[in-house]
Order: sequence, then structure tokens, then C-alpha cells
Amino acid sequence: MADDLFAVPRLAAVYDALEPAVRDDLEPYAAMVTEFGAERVLDVGCGTGELACLLARRGVEVIGVDPAAASLEVAKGKEFADRVRWLHGDATTLPPLEVDLAVMTGNVAQVFLTEEEWAATVAGIRAALKPGGRFVFETRDPAYRAWEQWAEWTRESTYREVVLPSGETVANWGELTRVELPYVSFRGTYVFSSDGAEITSDSTLWFRARDEVSLDGFEVEEVRDAPDRPGMEFVFVARKL
Repeated sequence: MADDLFAVPRLAAVYDALEPAVRDDLEPYAAMVTEFGAERVLDVGCGTGELACLLARRGVEVIGVDPAAASLEVAKGKEFADRVRWLHGDATTLPPLEVDLAVMTGNVAQVFLTEEEWAATVAGIRAALKPGGRFVFETRDPAYRAWEQWAEWTRESTYREVVLPSGETVANWGELTRVELPYVSFRGTYVFSSDGAEITSDSTLWFRARDEVSLDGFEVEEVRDAPDRPGMEFVFVARKL
């Protein structure tokens, strides 16, 4: 199940406006597509399609899959979206594919909250890769203890207002709601100026140490640092066995 932030049409439509104008987190993945010579890429949990459309712009064949139909509708409206194959579902529902590289950006690898869910996802990605294909994804390093910073999230400390292209304003803030390690939960609240509608979205992330990330059927070639978030993330580069 996707969080409401991605699955509720009204929230999915404002997601990009609430993100930084320059997505520094995506360029390292685009660079790895070039590094590994990948011609066909599977973007798992593609969301509103920023990375998929960026790669399509550069001539890469891209398949984007996401369980949130509302996010996919936003993605389909972007420039170069017509060059992407969009799939509604997840890694366990993929049709037969043979891609060079599968990527999973942002917090996607942490939304699977059991070993069974994660193992099924890994198996689905492995099946979609050609022999020797790579799976690249990131997950937050629990040693950084991000939740201790998030504990200071309150309406007052995180409140912001963003003017949408339509002219409407949306107010947004975040709050940490629960820490029961290895799980950390938080809530985003969104209030729309046009009608005063208030919508919340709850998220839970699974924090795992480097040696706790299982990857059956893969060989981990290396674990990199995230260039835009040094010391905060593990970036796994795994090759299909």
C-alpha cells in the first residue's frame, strides 16, 4: 500500500512542488546508468516519474513501476513521459522483462516492513534483470540516527507554505509520531487554501544496518556513500548471480 502522499490524487499533484527545485539526489543514479552502460532501466517505486523522465530525456529506455496510480498520473503528464513505459503495481507484479539495471531511489527500500515483503521485492527485481544485471538502491544508515533530528519536528519548526502553479497555496508540516526501532513513523499534514481541506499522510520506514540488508540471488559489488547526503545513506550496488 502506498502512503496517502503518493496515492491520494490531491497530494500526488503537489508532491513535486514541495520537493527541492533541483533534485540532487537523482543525478548520482543517472550517472550510474552511464557508468554501467545500462540501456534499459527499471525504476521501482518511480513515484511521480522525475528520474524516469530524466533518463528518458537522455535516450535511455525506461520502465517505471509504482503502486500509487495517482503518482503515475502525475508522471504521465511530464515532458518525455511518452518515452517511458509506466506500470501500475510493484516488483512482485511485473510482466516478463529483461533490463540492464534496476534502481530504487529515496526511501523506497525502507517502506517494506518485513523480511517477507523485502524478499519478495528482491526476487521480483532479480527476475526482471538480465543475467549479470545490477540492482542499485539506497537505505538510510541507522548509525546516523536520523530520528533524533526528526524528534524536533513540530508544526512550528517545519511549517511552510508553497504556492502551486495554479495559484493555490498549500501549507505543510511534518511530525515524528513513533520510534520503535528498527521502525520509525512520521506524519505529514497538508492544508489547501482554496477550501481549507486538511489531509494527512502517515509513513513508516524500516532502518537496517548494512549487514542486515538481505539480497538473495545477488552479489553485493560495493556499498557507496550518497554524494548528496554523505554519512547518512548506504547505496548498494548488487549484481544478479
